[in-house]
Amino acid sequence: MAQRGRKPKPTAVKVLEGNPGKRAINTAEPKPEKKAPRCPTWLEEEAKKEWKRMAKQLEHLGILTEIDMAAFAGYCQAYARWKEAEEFITQHGTIVKTPSGYWQQVPQVSIAQTYLKIMNKFCEQFGLTPSARSRIVSDSGKDEQSDEMELLLVKGGGS
Repeated sequence: MAQRGRKPKPTAVKVLEGNPGKRAINTAEPKPEKKAPRCPTWLEEEAKKEWKRMAKQLEHLGILTEIDMAAFAGYCQAYARWKEAEEFITQHGTIVKTPSGYWQQVPQVSIAQTYLKIMNKFCEQFGLTPSARSRIVSDSGKDEQSDEMELLLVKGGGS
């Protein structure tokens, strides 16, 4: 049976946001090492560039971990394919005249839209949208060796 309602927000993102809903934090959630996974060799070149651009930043925030390889690879691959479709549109336009004389939208328009939707879903998961960033509270000034979850629980946010 499918779960109803809103998908749960990752605890790392909740902690960075300061747990605005004041709901109990899952203290039993697995805590993988906050280390970016290696970039898969099978990614397209443009996806590898996006991986390199974003992985360290997400690792620093404690959002990207070793076990997030597949999800982050999905984001990077969707980015590469979205960019490819957008570059085609920039170069060739959005409409072409068919041999029969009708005007038709090029397939890259719907391809770009599809991959943009996929990217946005991954962006929400990793806290990469402007609205997600506006809710994140920086941990500057904290001891980098401290566990954010423990700091939140000590402050009384876990009740």
